[in-house]
Amino acid sequence: MTSHYDHAQVQEFWQYVWERDDVYALDSDAEDPTYVLGMFPYTSGTLHMGHIRNYAITDAYSRYRRMQGDDVLHPMGWDAFGLPAENAAVERKTDPESWTQACIRRMREELETMGFGYDWSREITTCEPDYYRWNQWLFEQLYEAGLVEYEAATVNWCPDCETVLADAQVVERADEHGESSDRGSGDDGTRVCWRCETPVGRRELDQWFFTITDYAEELYDGLDDLAGWPEGVREIQRNWIGRQEGARIGFDVAVDGDATGNGGDRAVDVFSTRPETVYGATYLAVSPGHDLARELADEDDRVAEYVDAVRDQDPDEVGFAGVETDATASHPLTGNELPVYVAGYVLEDVGTGAVMGVPGHNERDHAFALEHDLPIERVVVPEGGEGTDRESDATTGGSDGETAETIPYTGEGVLESSGEYDGLDSETAREQIVADHDALEEDVTYRLRDWLISRQRYWGTPIPVVHCDDCGRVLVPEEELPVELPEFVQTTGNPLDAAEEWKQTTCPECGGPAERETDTMDTFVDSSWYFLRFLSPQLEDAPFDTELADEWLPVDVYVGGEEHAILHLLYTRFFTRALADLGLLDRREPIAELRSQGTVLYDGEKMSSSKGNVVAPQEYGAETTRLFVLSAAHPEQDFEWTANNVRGAYDLQQTLYGMATDFVEEGDTRLERRAHDEYLAREIDRTIAAVTEEYERFRFHRAATEIQELARLLRRYREYDRPHGEVYRRGLLTLAAMISPMAPHLGEELWNKLRGEGLVVAADWPEPERDVAAYQRERRLVDRTLEDVRDIVDVADIDEPERVELVVAREWKYRAAELVGRAAADDGETRAVDVESVVDRVLEGDDTDVDRGTVAAFVGDILGRDGGPDGGRELAADRELALLERATWLVVDEFDADVTVRRATGDDELGAKARPGKPAIHIS
Repeated sequence: MTSHYDHAQVQEFWQYVWERDDVYALDSDAEDPTYVLGMFPYTSGTLHMGHIRNYAITDAYSRYRRMQGDDVLHPMGWDAFGLPAENAAVERKTDPESWTQACIRRMREELETMGFGYDWSREITTCEPDYYRWNQWLFEQLYEAGLVEYEAATVNWCPDCETVLADAQVVERADEHGESSDRGSGDDGTRVCWRCETPVGRRELDQWFFTITDYAEELYDGLDDLAGWPEGVREIQRNWIGRQEGARIGFDVAVDGDATGNGGDRAVDVFSTRPETVYGATYLAVSPGHDLARELADEDDRVAEYVDAVRDQDPDEVGFAGVETDATASHPLTGNELPVYVAGYVLEDVGTGAVMGVPGHNERDHAFALEHDLPIERVVVPEGGEGTDRESDATTGGSDGETAETIPYTGEGVLESSGEYDGLDSETAREQIVADHDALEEDVTYRLRDWLISRQRYWGTPIPVVHCDDCGRVLVPEEELPVELPEFVQTTGNPLDAAEEWKQTTCPECGGPAERETDTMDTFVDSSWYFLRFLSPQLEDAPFDTELADEWLPVDVYVGGEEHAILHLLYTRFFTRALADLGLLDRREPIAELRSQGTVLYDGEKMSSSKGNVVAPQEYGAETTRLFVLSAAHPEQDFEWTANNVRGAYDLQQTLYGMATDFVEEGDTRLERRAHDEYLAREIDRTIAAVTEEYERFRFHRAATEIQELARLLRRYREYDRPHGEVYRRGLLTLAAMISPMAPHLGEELWNKLRGEGLVVAADWPEPERDVAAYQRERRLVDRTLEDVRDIVDVADIDEPERVELVVAREWKYRAAELVGRAAADDGETRAVDVESVVDRVLEGDDTDVDRGTVAAFVGDILGRDGGPDGGRELAADRELALLERATWLVVDEFDADVTVRRATGDDELGAKARPGKPAIHIS
């Protein structure tokens, strides 16, 4: 090579040109642009390799779509609120605003250095008042619509972050093998903060919630329609929403009267997914936060003491402790009297907050029953079982009070000890019991809980509410929005609660003294609608342009990590539905196609500054880095960062640049076209078709491979003969265009050297000059033929082949293969093909001078071959012959032998071996 490509020398120039020509700006009057979005970054200070991979994917696809003629919306902004910035500011003795803005400046400079093509005129920053005023406005709209609640709740508390966590922000600590379980509370392990991994406790606080549970059914059902989302993400959301079908069962609970005579019966509902086990209920248990528990605690010191003790404990810490109350429940079907417990293992916000204890068929109930010496009755046995007097029986023991140490049976089976339902299978009994009794009613519940948005920290959106002793909770008037944050003062606990001057205000309704709400919003509120603000970021009288949103949404392609499945992505779907119900949107799903990105690994582990295995994006140069992260693997797959593999991306750049430079500087070409020129011209077409398909499917790694193969062929072509100027230049221009979405600076350099028209970023995507519908079959024919030649040379141990003869099959064989292929496609299987009918139709041809037995044997050979008939999968006879004639130079170049290509004749012994897609070969 005569020259060297130095990305650092050209990037500043091309970035200046792109900015000068405003090539990434989207006109406001564009009609239905392609909306491509990467999850915007948290302002942590620097970009990491996960950012680079995400934004390289969206940038490459955006550039590709723009070259295809689309208007493209590809914006960028900053997820700027949050506790990490607050903590970082405290550590550096500054304030969150200054720290965050410094991070944004640094990260934007890094993005620009990488050459990512964003419409910066649409930049948004969530910590700026002109953005978070709309958080507050949307909060008030949701409040007025009944989608916001303020109530006392036992919540997750991180003592290190000094704030409340939503259930989705609590994870189980990874085990020694590095594996972690589902988010939220589990049966084993330590529940820790998703951010700092500090063990999470429980507190009872007055909190703000978005009632996402109002949309549980729609969010669950809507997943089936998200065909453009990975099934793994959809399944994670299904499990998190947790739809359960079952029955609501009513129990009458007798409560002793208090001093005022306030006794009598209370109705307590439970939810069960297995109502057929109702005859096995031996107790009723309610959560410590249940209304009945509170009522009983008012009159019973033992209950009160227990409730107070477990209120701030994690359910896993409580275990299967509980307290028996003086209340009793009446079994709805048998009338038997059951004891009533307050038990910490029953969760207030799951189901109804009460359970019927069926220890014979539920593991947690079984553990509780053992702990409290309660009866364990089995009412479902495996089909073919012989009753509860067998080893599976679990009833209270003898006089010594011991309990049988058995495990519950949780499978399907046959009912027993269930009155008239004895002998029925579980499914039948389940339906019949519910239908027969008014106390049971079909019901559906969801594991999903309301979205807790209160955070006791400074760096977030202030909740626009004031608390007035006379008027209660009052929204801040719209004209007074935004409620801006006061000056930051470091303090323990909630900084806003300590900002007395800011906190003290007047009530908007009565004018009396009031206090501002001192909680800020969960930062996931910011990111739940930011994709809408990008549409009209300068709009001053609304959060977004509704008409534009209805036209430009949904987001066509959204790229980010799968770890956001139950936080950001679920909240975004909820927000979009809520906004639609408020009349602000027509659409109910925000994202058409979701692409999950894999992880960049180093020494088998995710890159992490704490592990010291981070590679800075600039270390290998921007162009090499972005080209490598795209070419290393499918976007959804993890891949290992190694210097040797990065070298491949670097070498590809140098190869392409050297090829263009040599062509321009030497200029030794010819005008007349030869057969191998035609082969190259058509291989350029085939490569365009292949690369286009790979870009459409986000398989950038395969697109890079195709580019490498075409570059290799062009170099071989130039070494074989003096190149045809027009064909060779077109090949180089095609390489420049196809590499430019992944390596835009290189693409511009190549395009400019080759005197391409305008900028490559604004150029049209290359188009094939000829029909390429069969490009895969054409490639397969050439590749298979070359492999067969190599195999023969190797097996026959021919040192220097002098002559290679390629013989394509006679026309009637192609007709036979096509007829078999059509018949098999129509019938769906090869064995249904009528051989005699195919033979008759082949022999109808005027050029068929072959006997019936030969044709029948050939048809039988097609049907007996692995994979069935080739018909419809191979080229037509004339096309195969012409392609091999054009490709002979490849054999000549590799073996330095004379090559002939011909059609088989009637008495041709060699030609008789040829079949469609596999010519006969003779080498001498």
